[in-house]
Amino acid sequence: MKVGVIGCGGMGTTHYLSLKALSSQMDIEVAALADCRKEYLDKAVSYFPGAKTYHYGMELIEKETLDIVHICLPTYMHAEHVVAAMEKGMHVFVEKPVCLTPEEGRQILDAQKRTKGRAMVGQVVRLFGEYRYLKQVYDKQAYGRLKSMVMQRISGDVQWGFEDWFHDEKKSGSVVLDLHIHDLDFLRYMLGEPDYYDVRATAFESGMINQVIATYQFKDAFVTAEGLWNVSPALEFQAGFRACFEEATVIYDGTKSPSLCVYKKDGTVEVPELSMEFEMEDDTAGINVSNLGPYYTEIQYFLQCIMDGKPIEVAPLAEGVKSAELALKVWEAAKDYVKKHEGNI
Repeated sequence: MKVGVIGCGGMGTTHYLSLKALSSQMDIEVAALADCRKEYLDKAVSYFPGAKTYHYGMELIEKETLDIVHICLPTYMHAEHVVAAMEKGMHVFVEKPVCLTPEEGRQILDAQKRTKGRAMVGQVVRLFGEYRYLKQVYDKQAYGRLKSMVMQRISGDVQWGFEDWFHDEKKSGSVVLDLHIHDLDFLRYMLGEPDYYDVRATAFESGMINQVIATYQFKDAFVTAEGLWNVSPALEFQAGFRACFEEATVIYDGTKSPSLCVYKKDGTVEVPELSMEFEMEDDTAGINVSNLGPYYTEIQYFLQCIMDGKPIEVAPLAEGVKSAELALKVWEAAKDYVKKHEGNI
């Protein structure tokens, strides 16, 4: 299968490094690359010397005949490239969030309906070992009923990004659509749609939301989740959760090793053994991603689904749109809160 990668910056690097590793095991060829920045494109080409190169993604879509295209562009460019690629007959892997407005979501789903193309959204947390373990013990009720959970995903102020697009809320959707959506999406994946939610937030001096703390109620369990772009870029990225079940508490702290522990009611502590299909640390992407394992896993899963003609059940396009739609509502609630309490927006 011939594969193209549009966007060779931060997330694009993560994708093409995973594709490079997978190419030794699967019948795939990265045949085309696109990025408007020469230094990023040159770096990508060093891994795939035979690939054709393009300045713009739309040019790649127009001129290439590919089986699959990975869209790793800034968020505000996602929808138009997804639609164009599917109209050209390509299957699509697109980074999250898949869209920034409900209208874009409808356009994407309409395009998929017309073209019958298959697509997956990079809601990679669904493939992280710690979160897979959490969903497994929840589904099996291994520790009884889930009573509550606290989740956290924080980062320093985002200093990377083409033309500083992260700090333009119309292009990034703020910390809510870019960072908090990971936890929000996983909650939907594990617990379904929330019955209701409550939102608190703060904003940068510019007025853009930089912190959201949302409490979601799911039947008989509640979850509080925080997403933060700190005012300081020096704060290191960290993510984690504390899930309180009737018989145990499962804690994930990405800054510790082991990162996942189960504190049982009888006083014993268990360290689950997490299986990893692939382990590779690489910080050349220049973003807060160094562990390529989960990205390798999600891309391998997507490629295998396309090769085998199987439906994409983990993070399909429709799920990505639903998570984006809920995140948009949370974002509006966050802006309303700041307007009322801080007067910044």
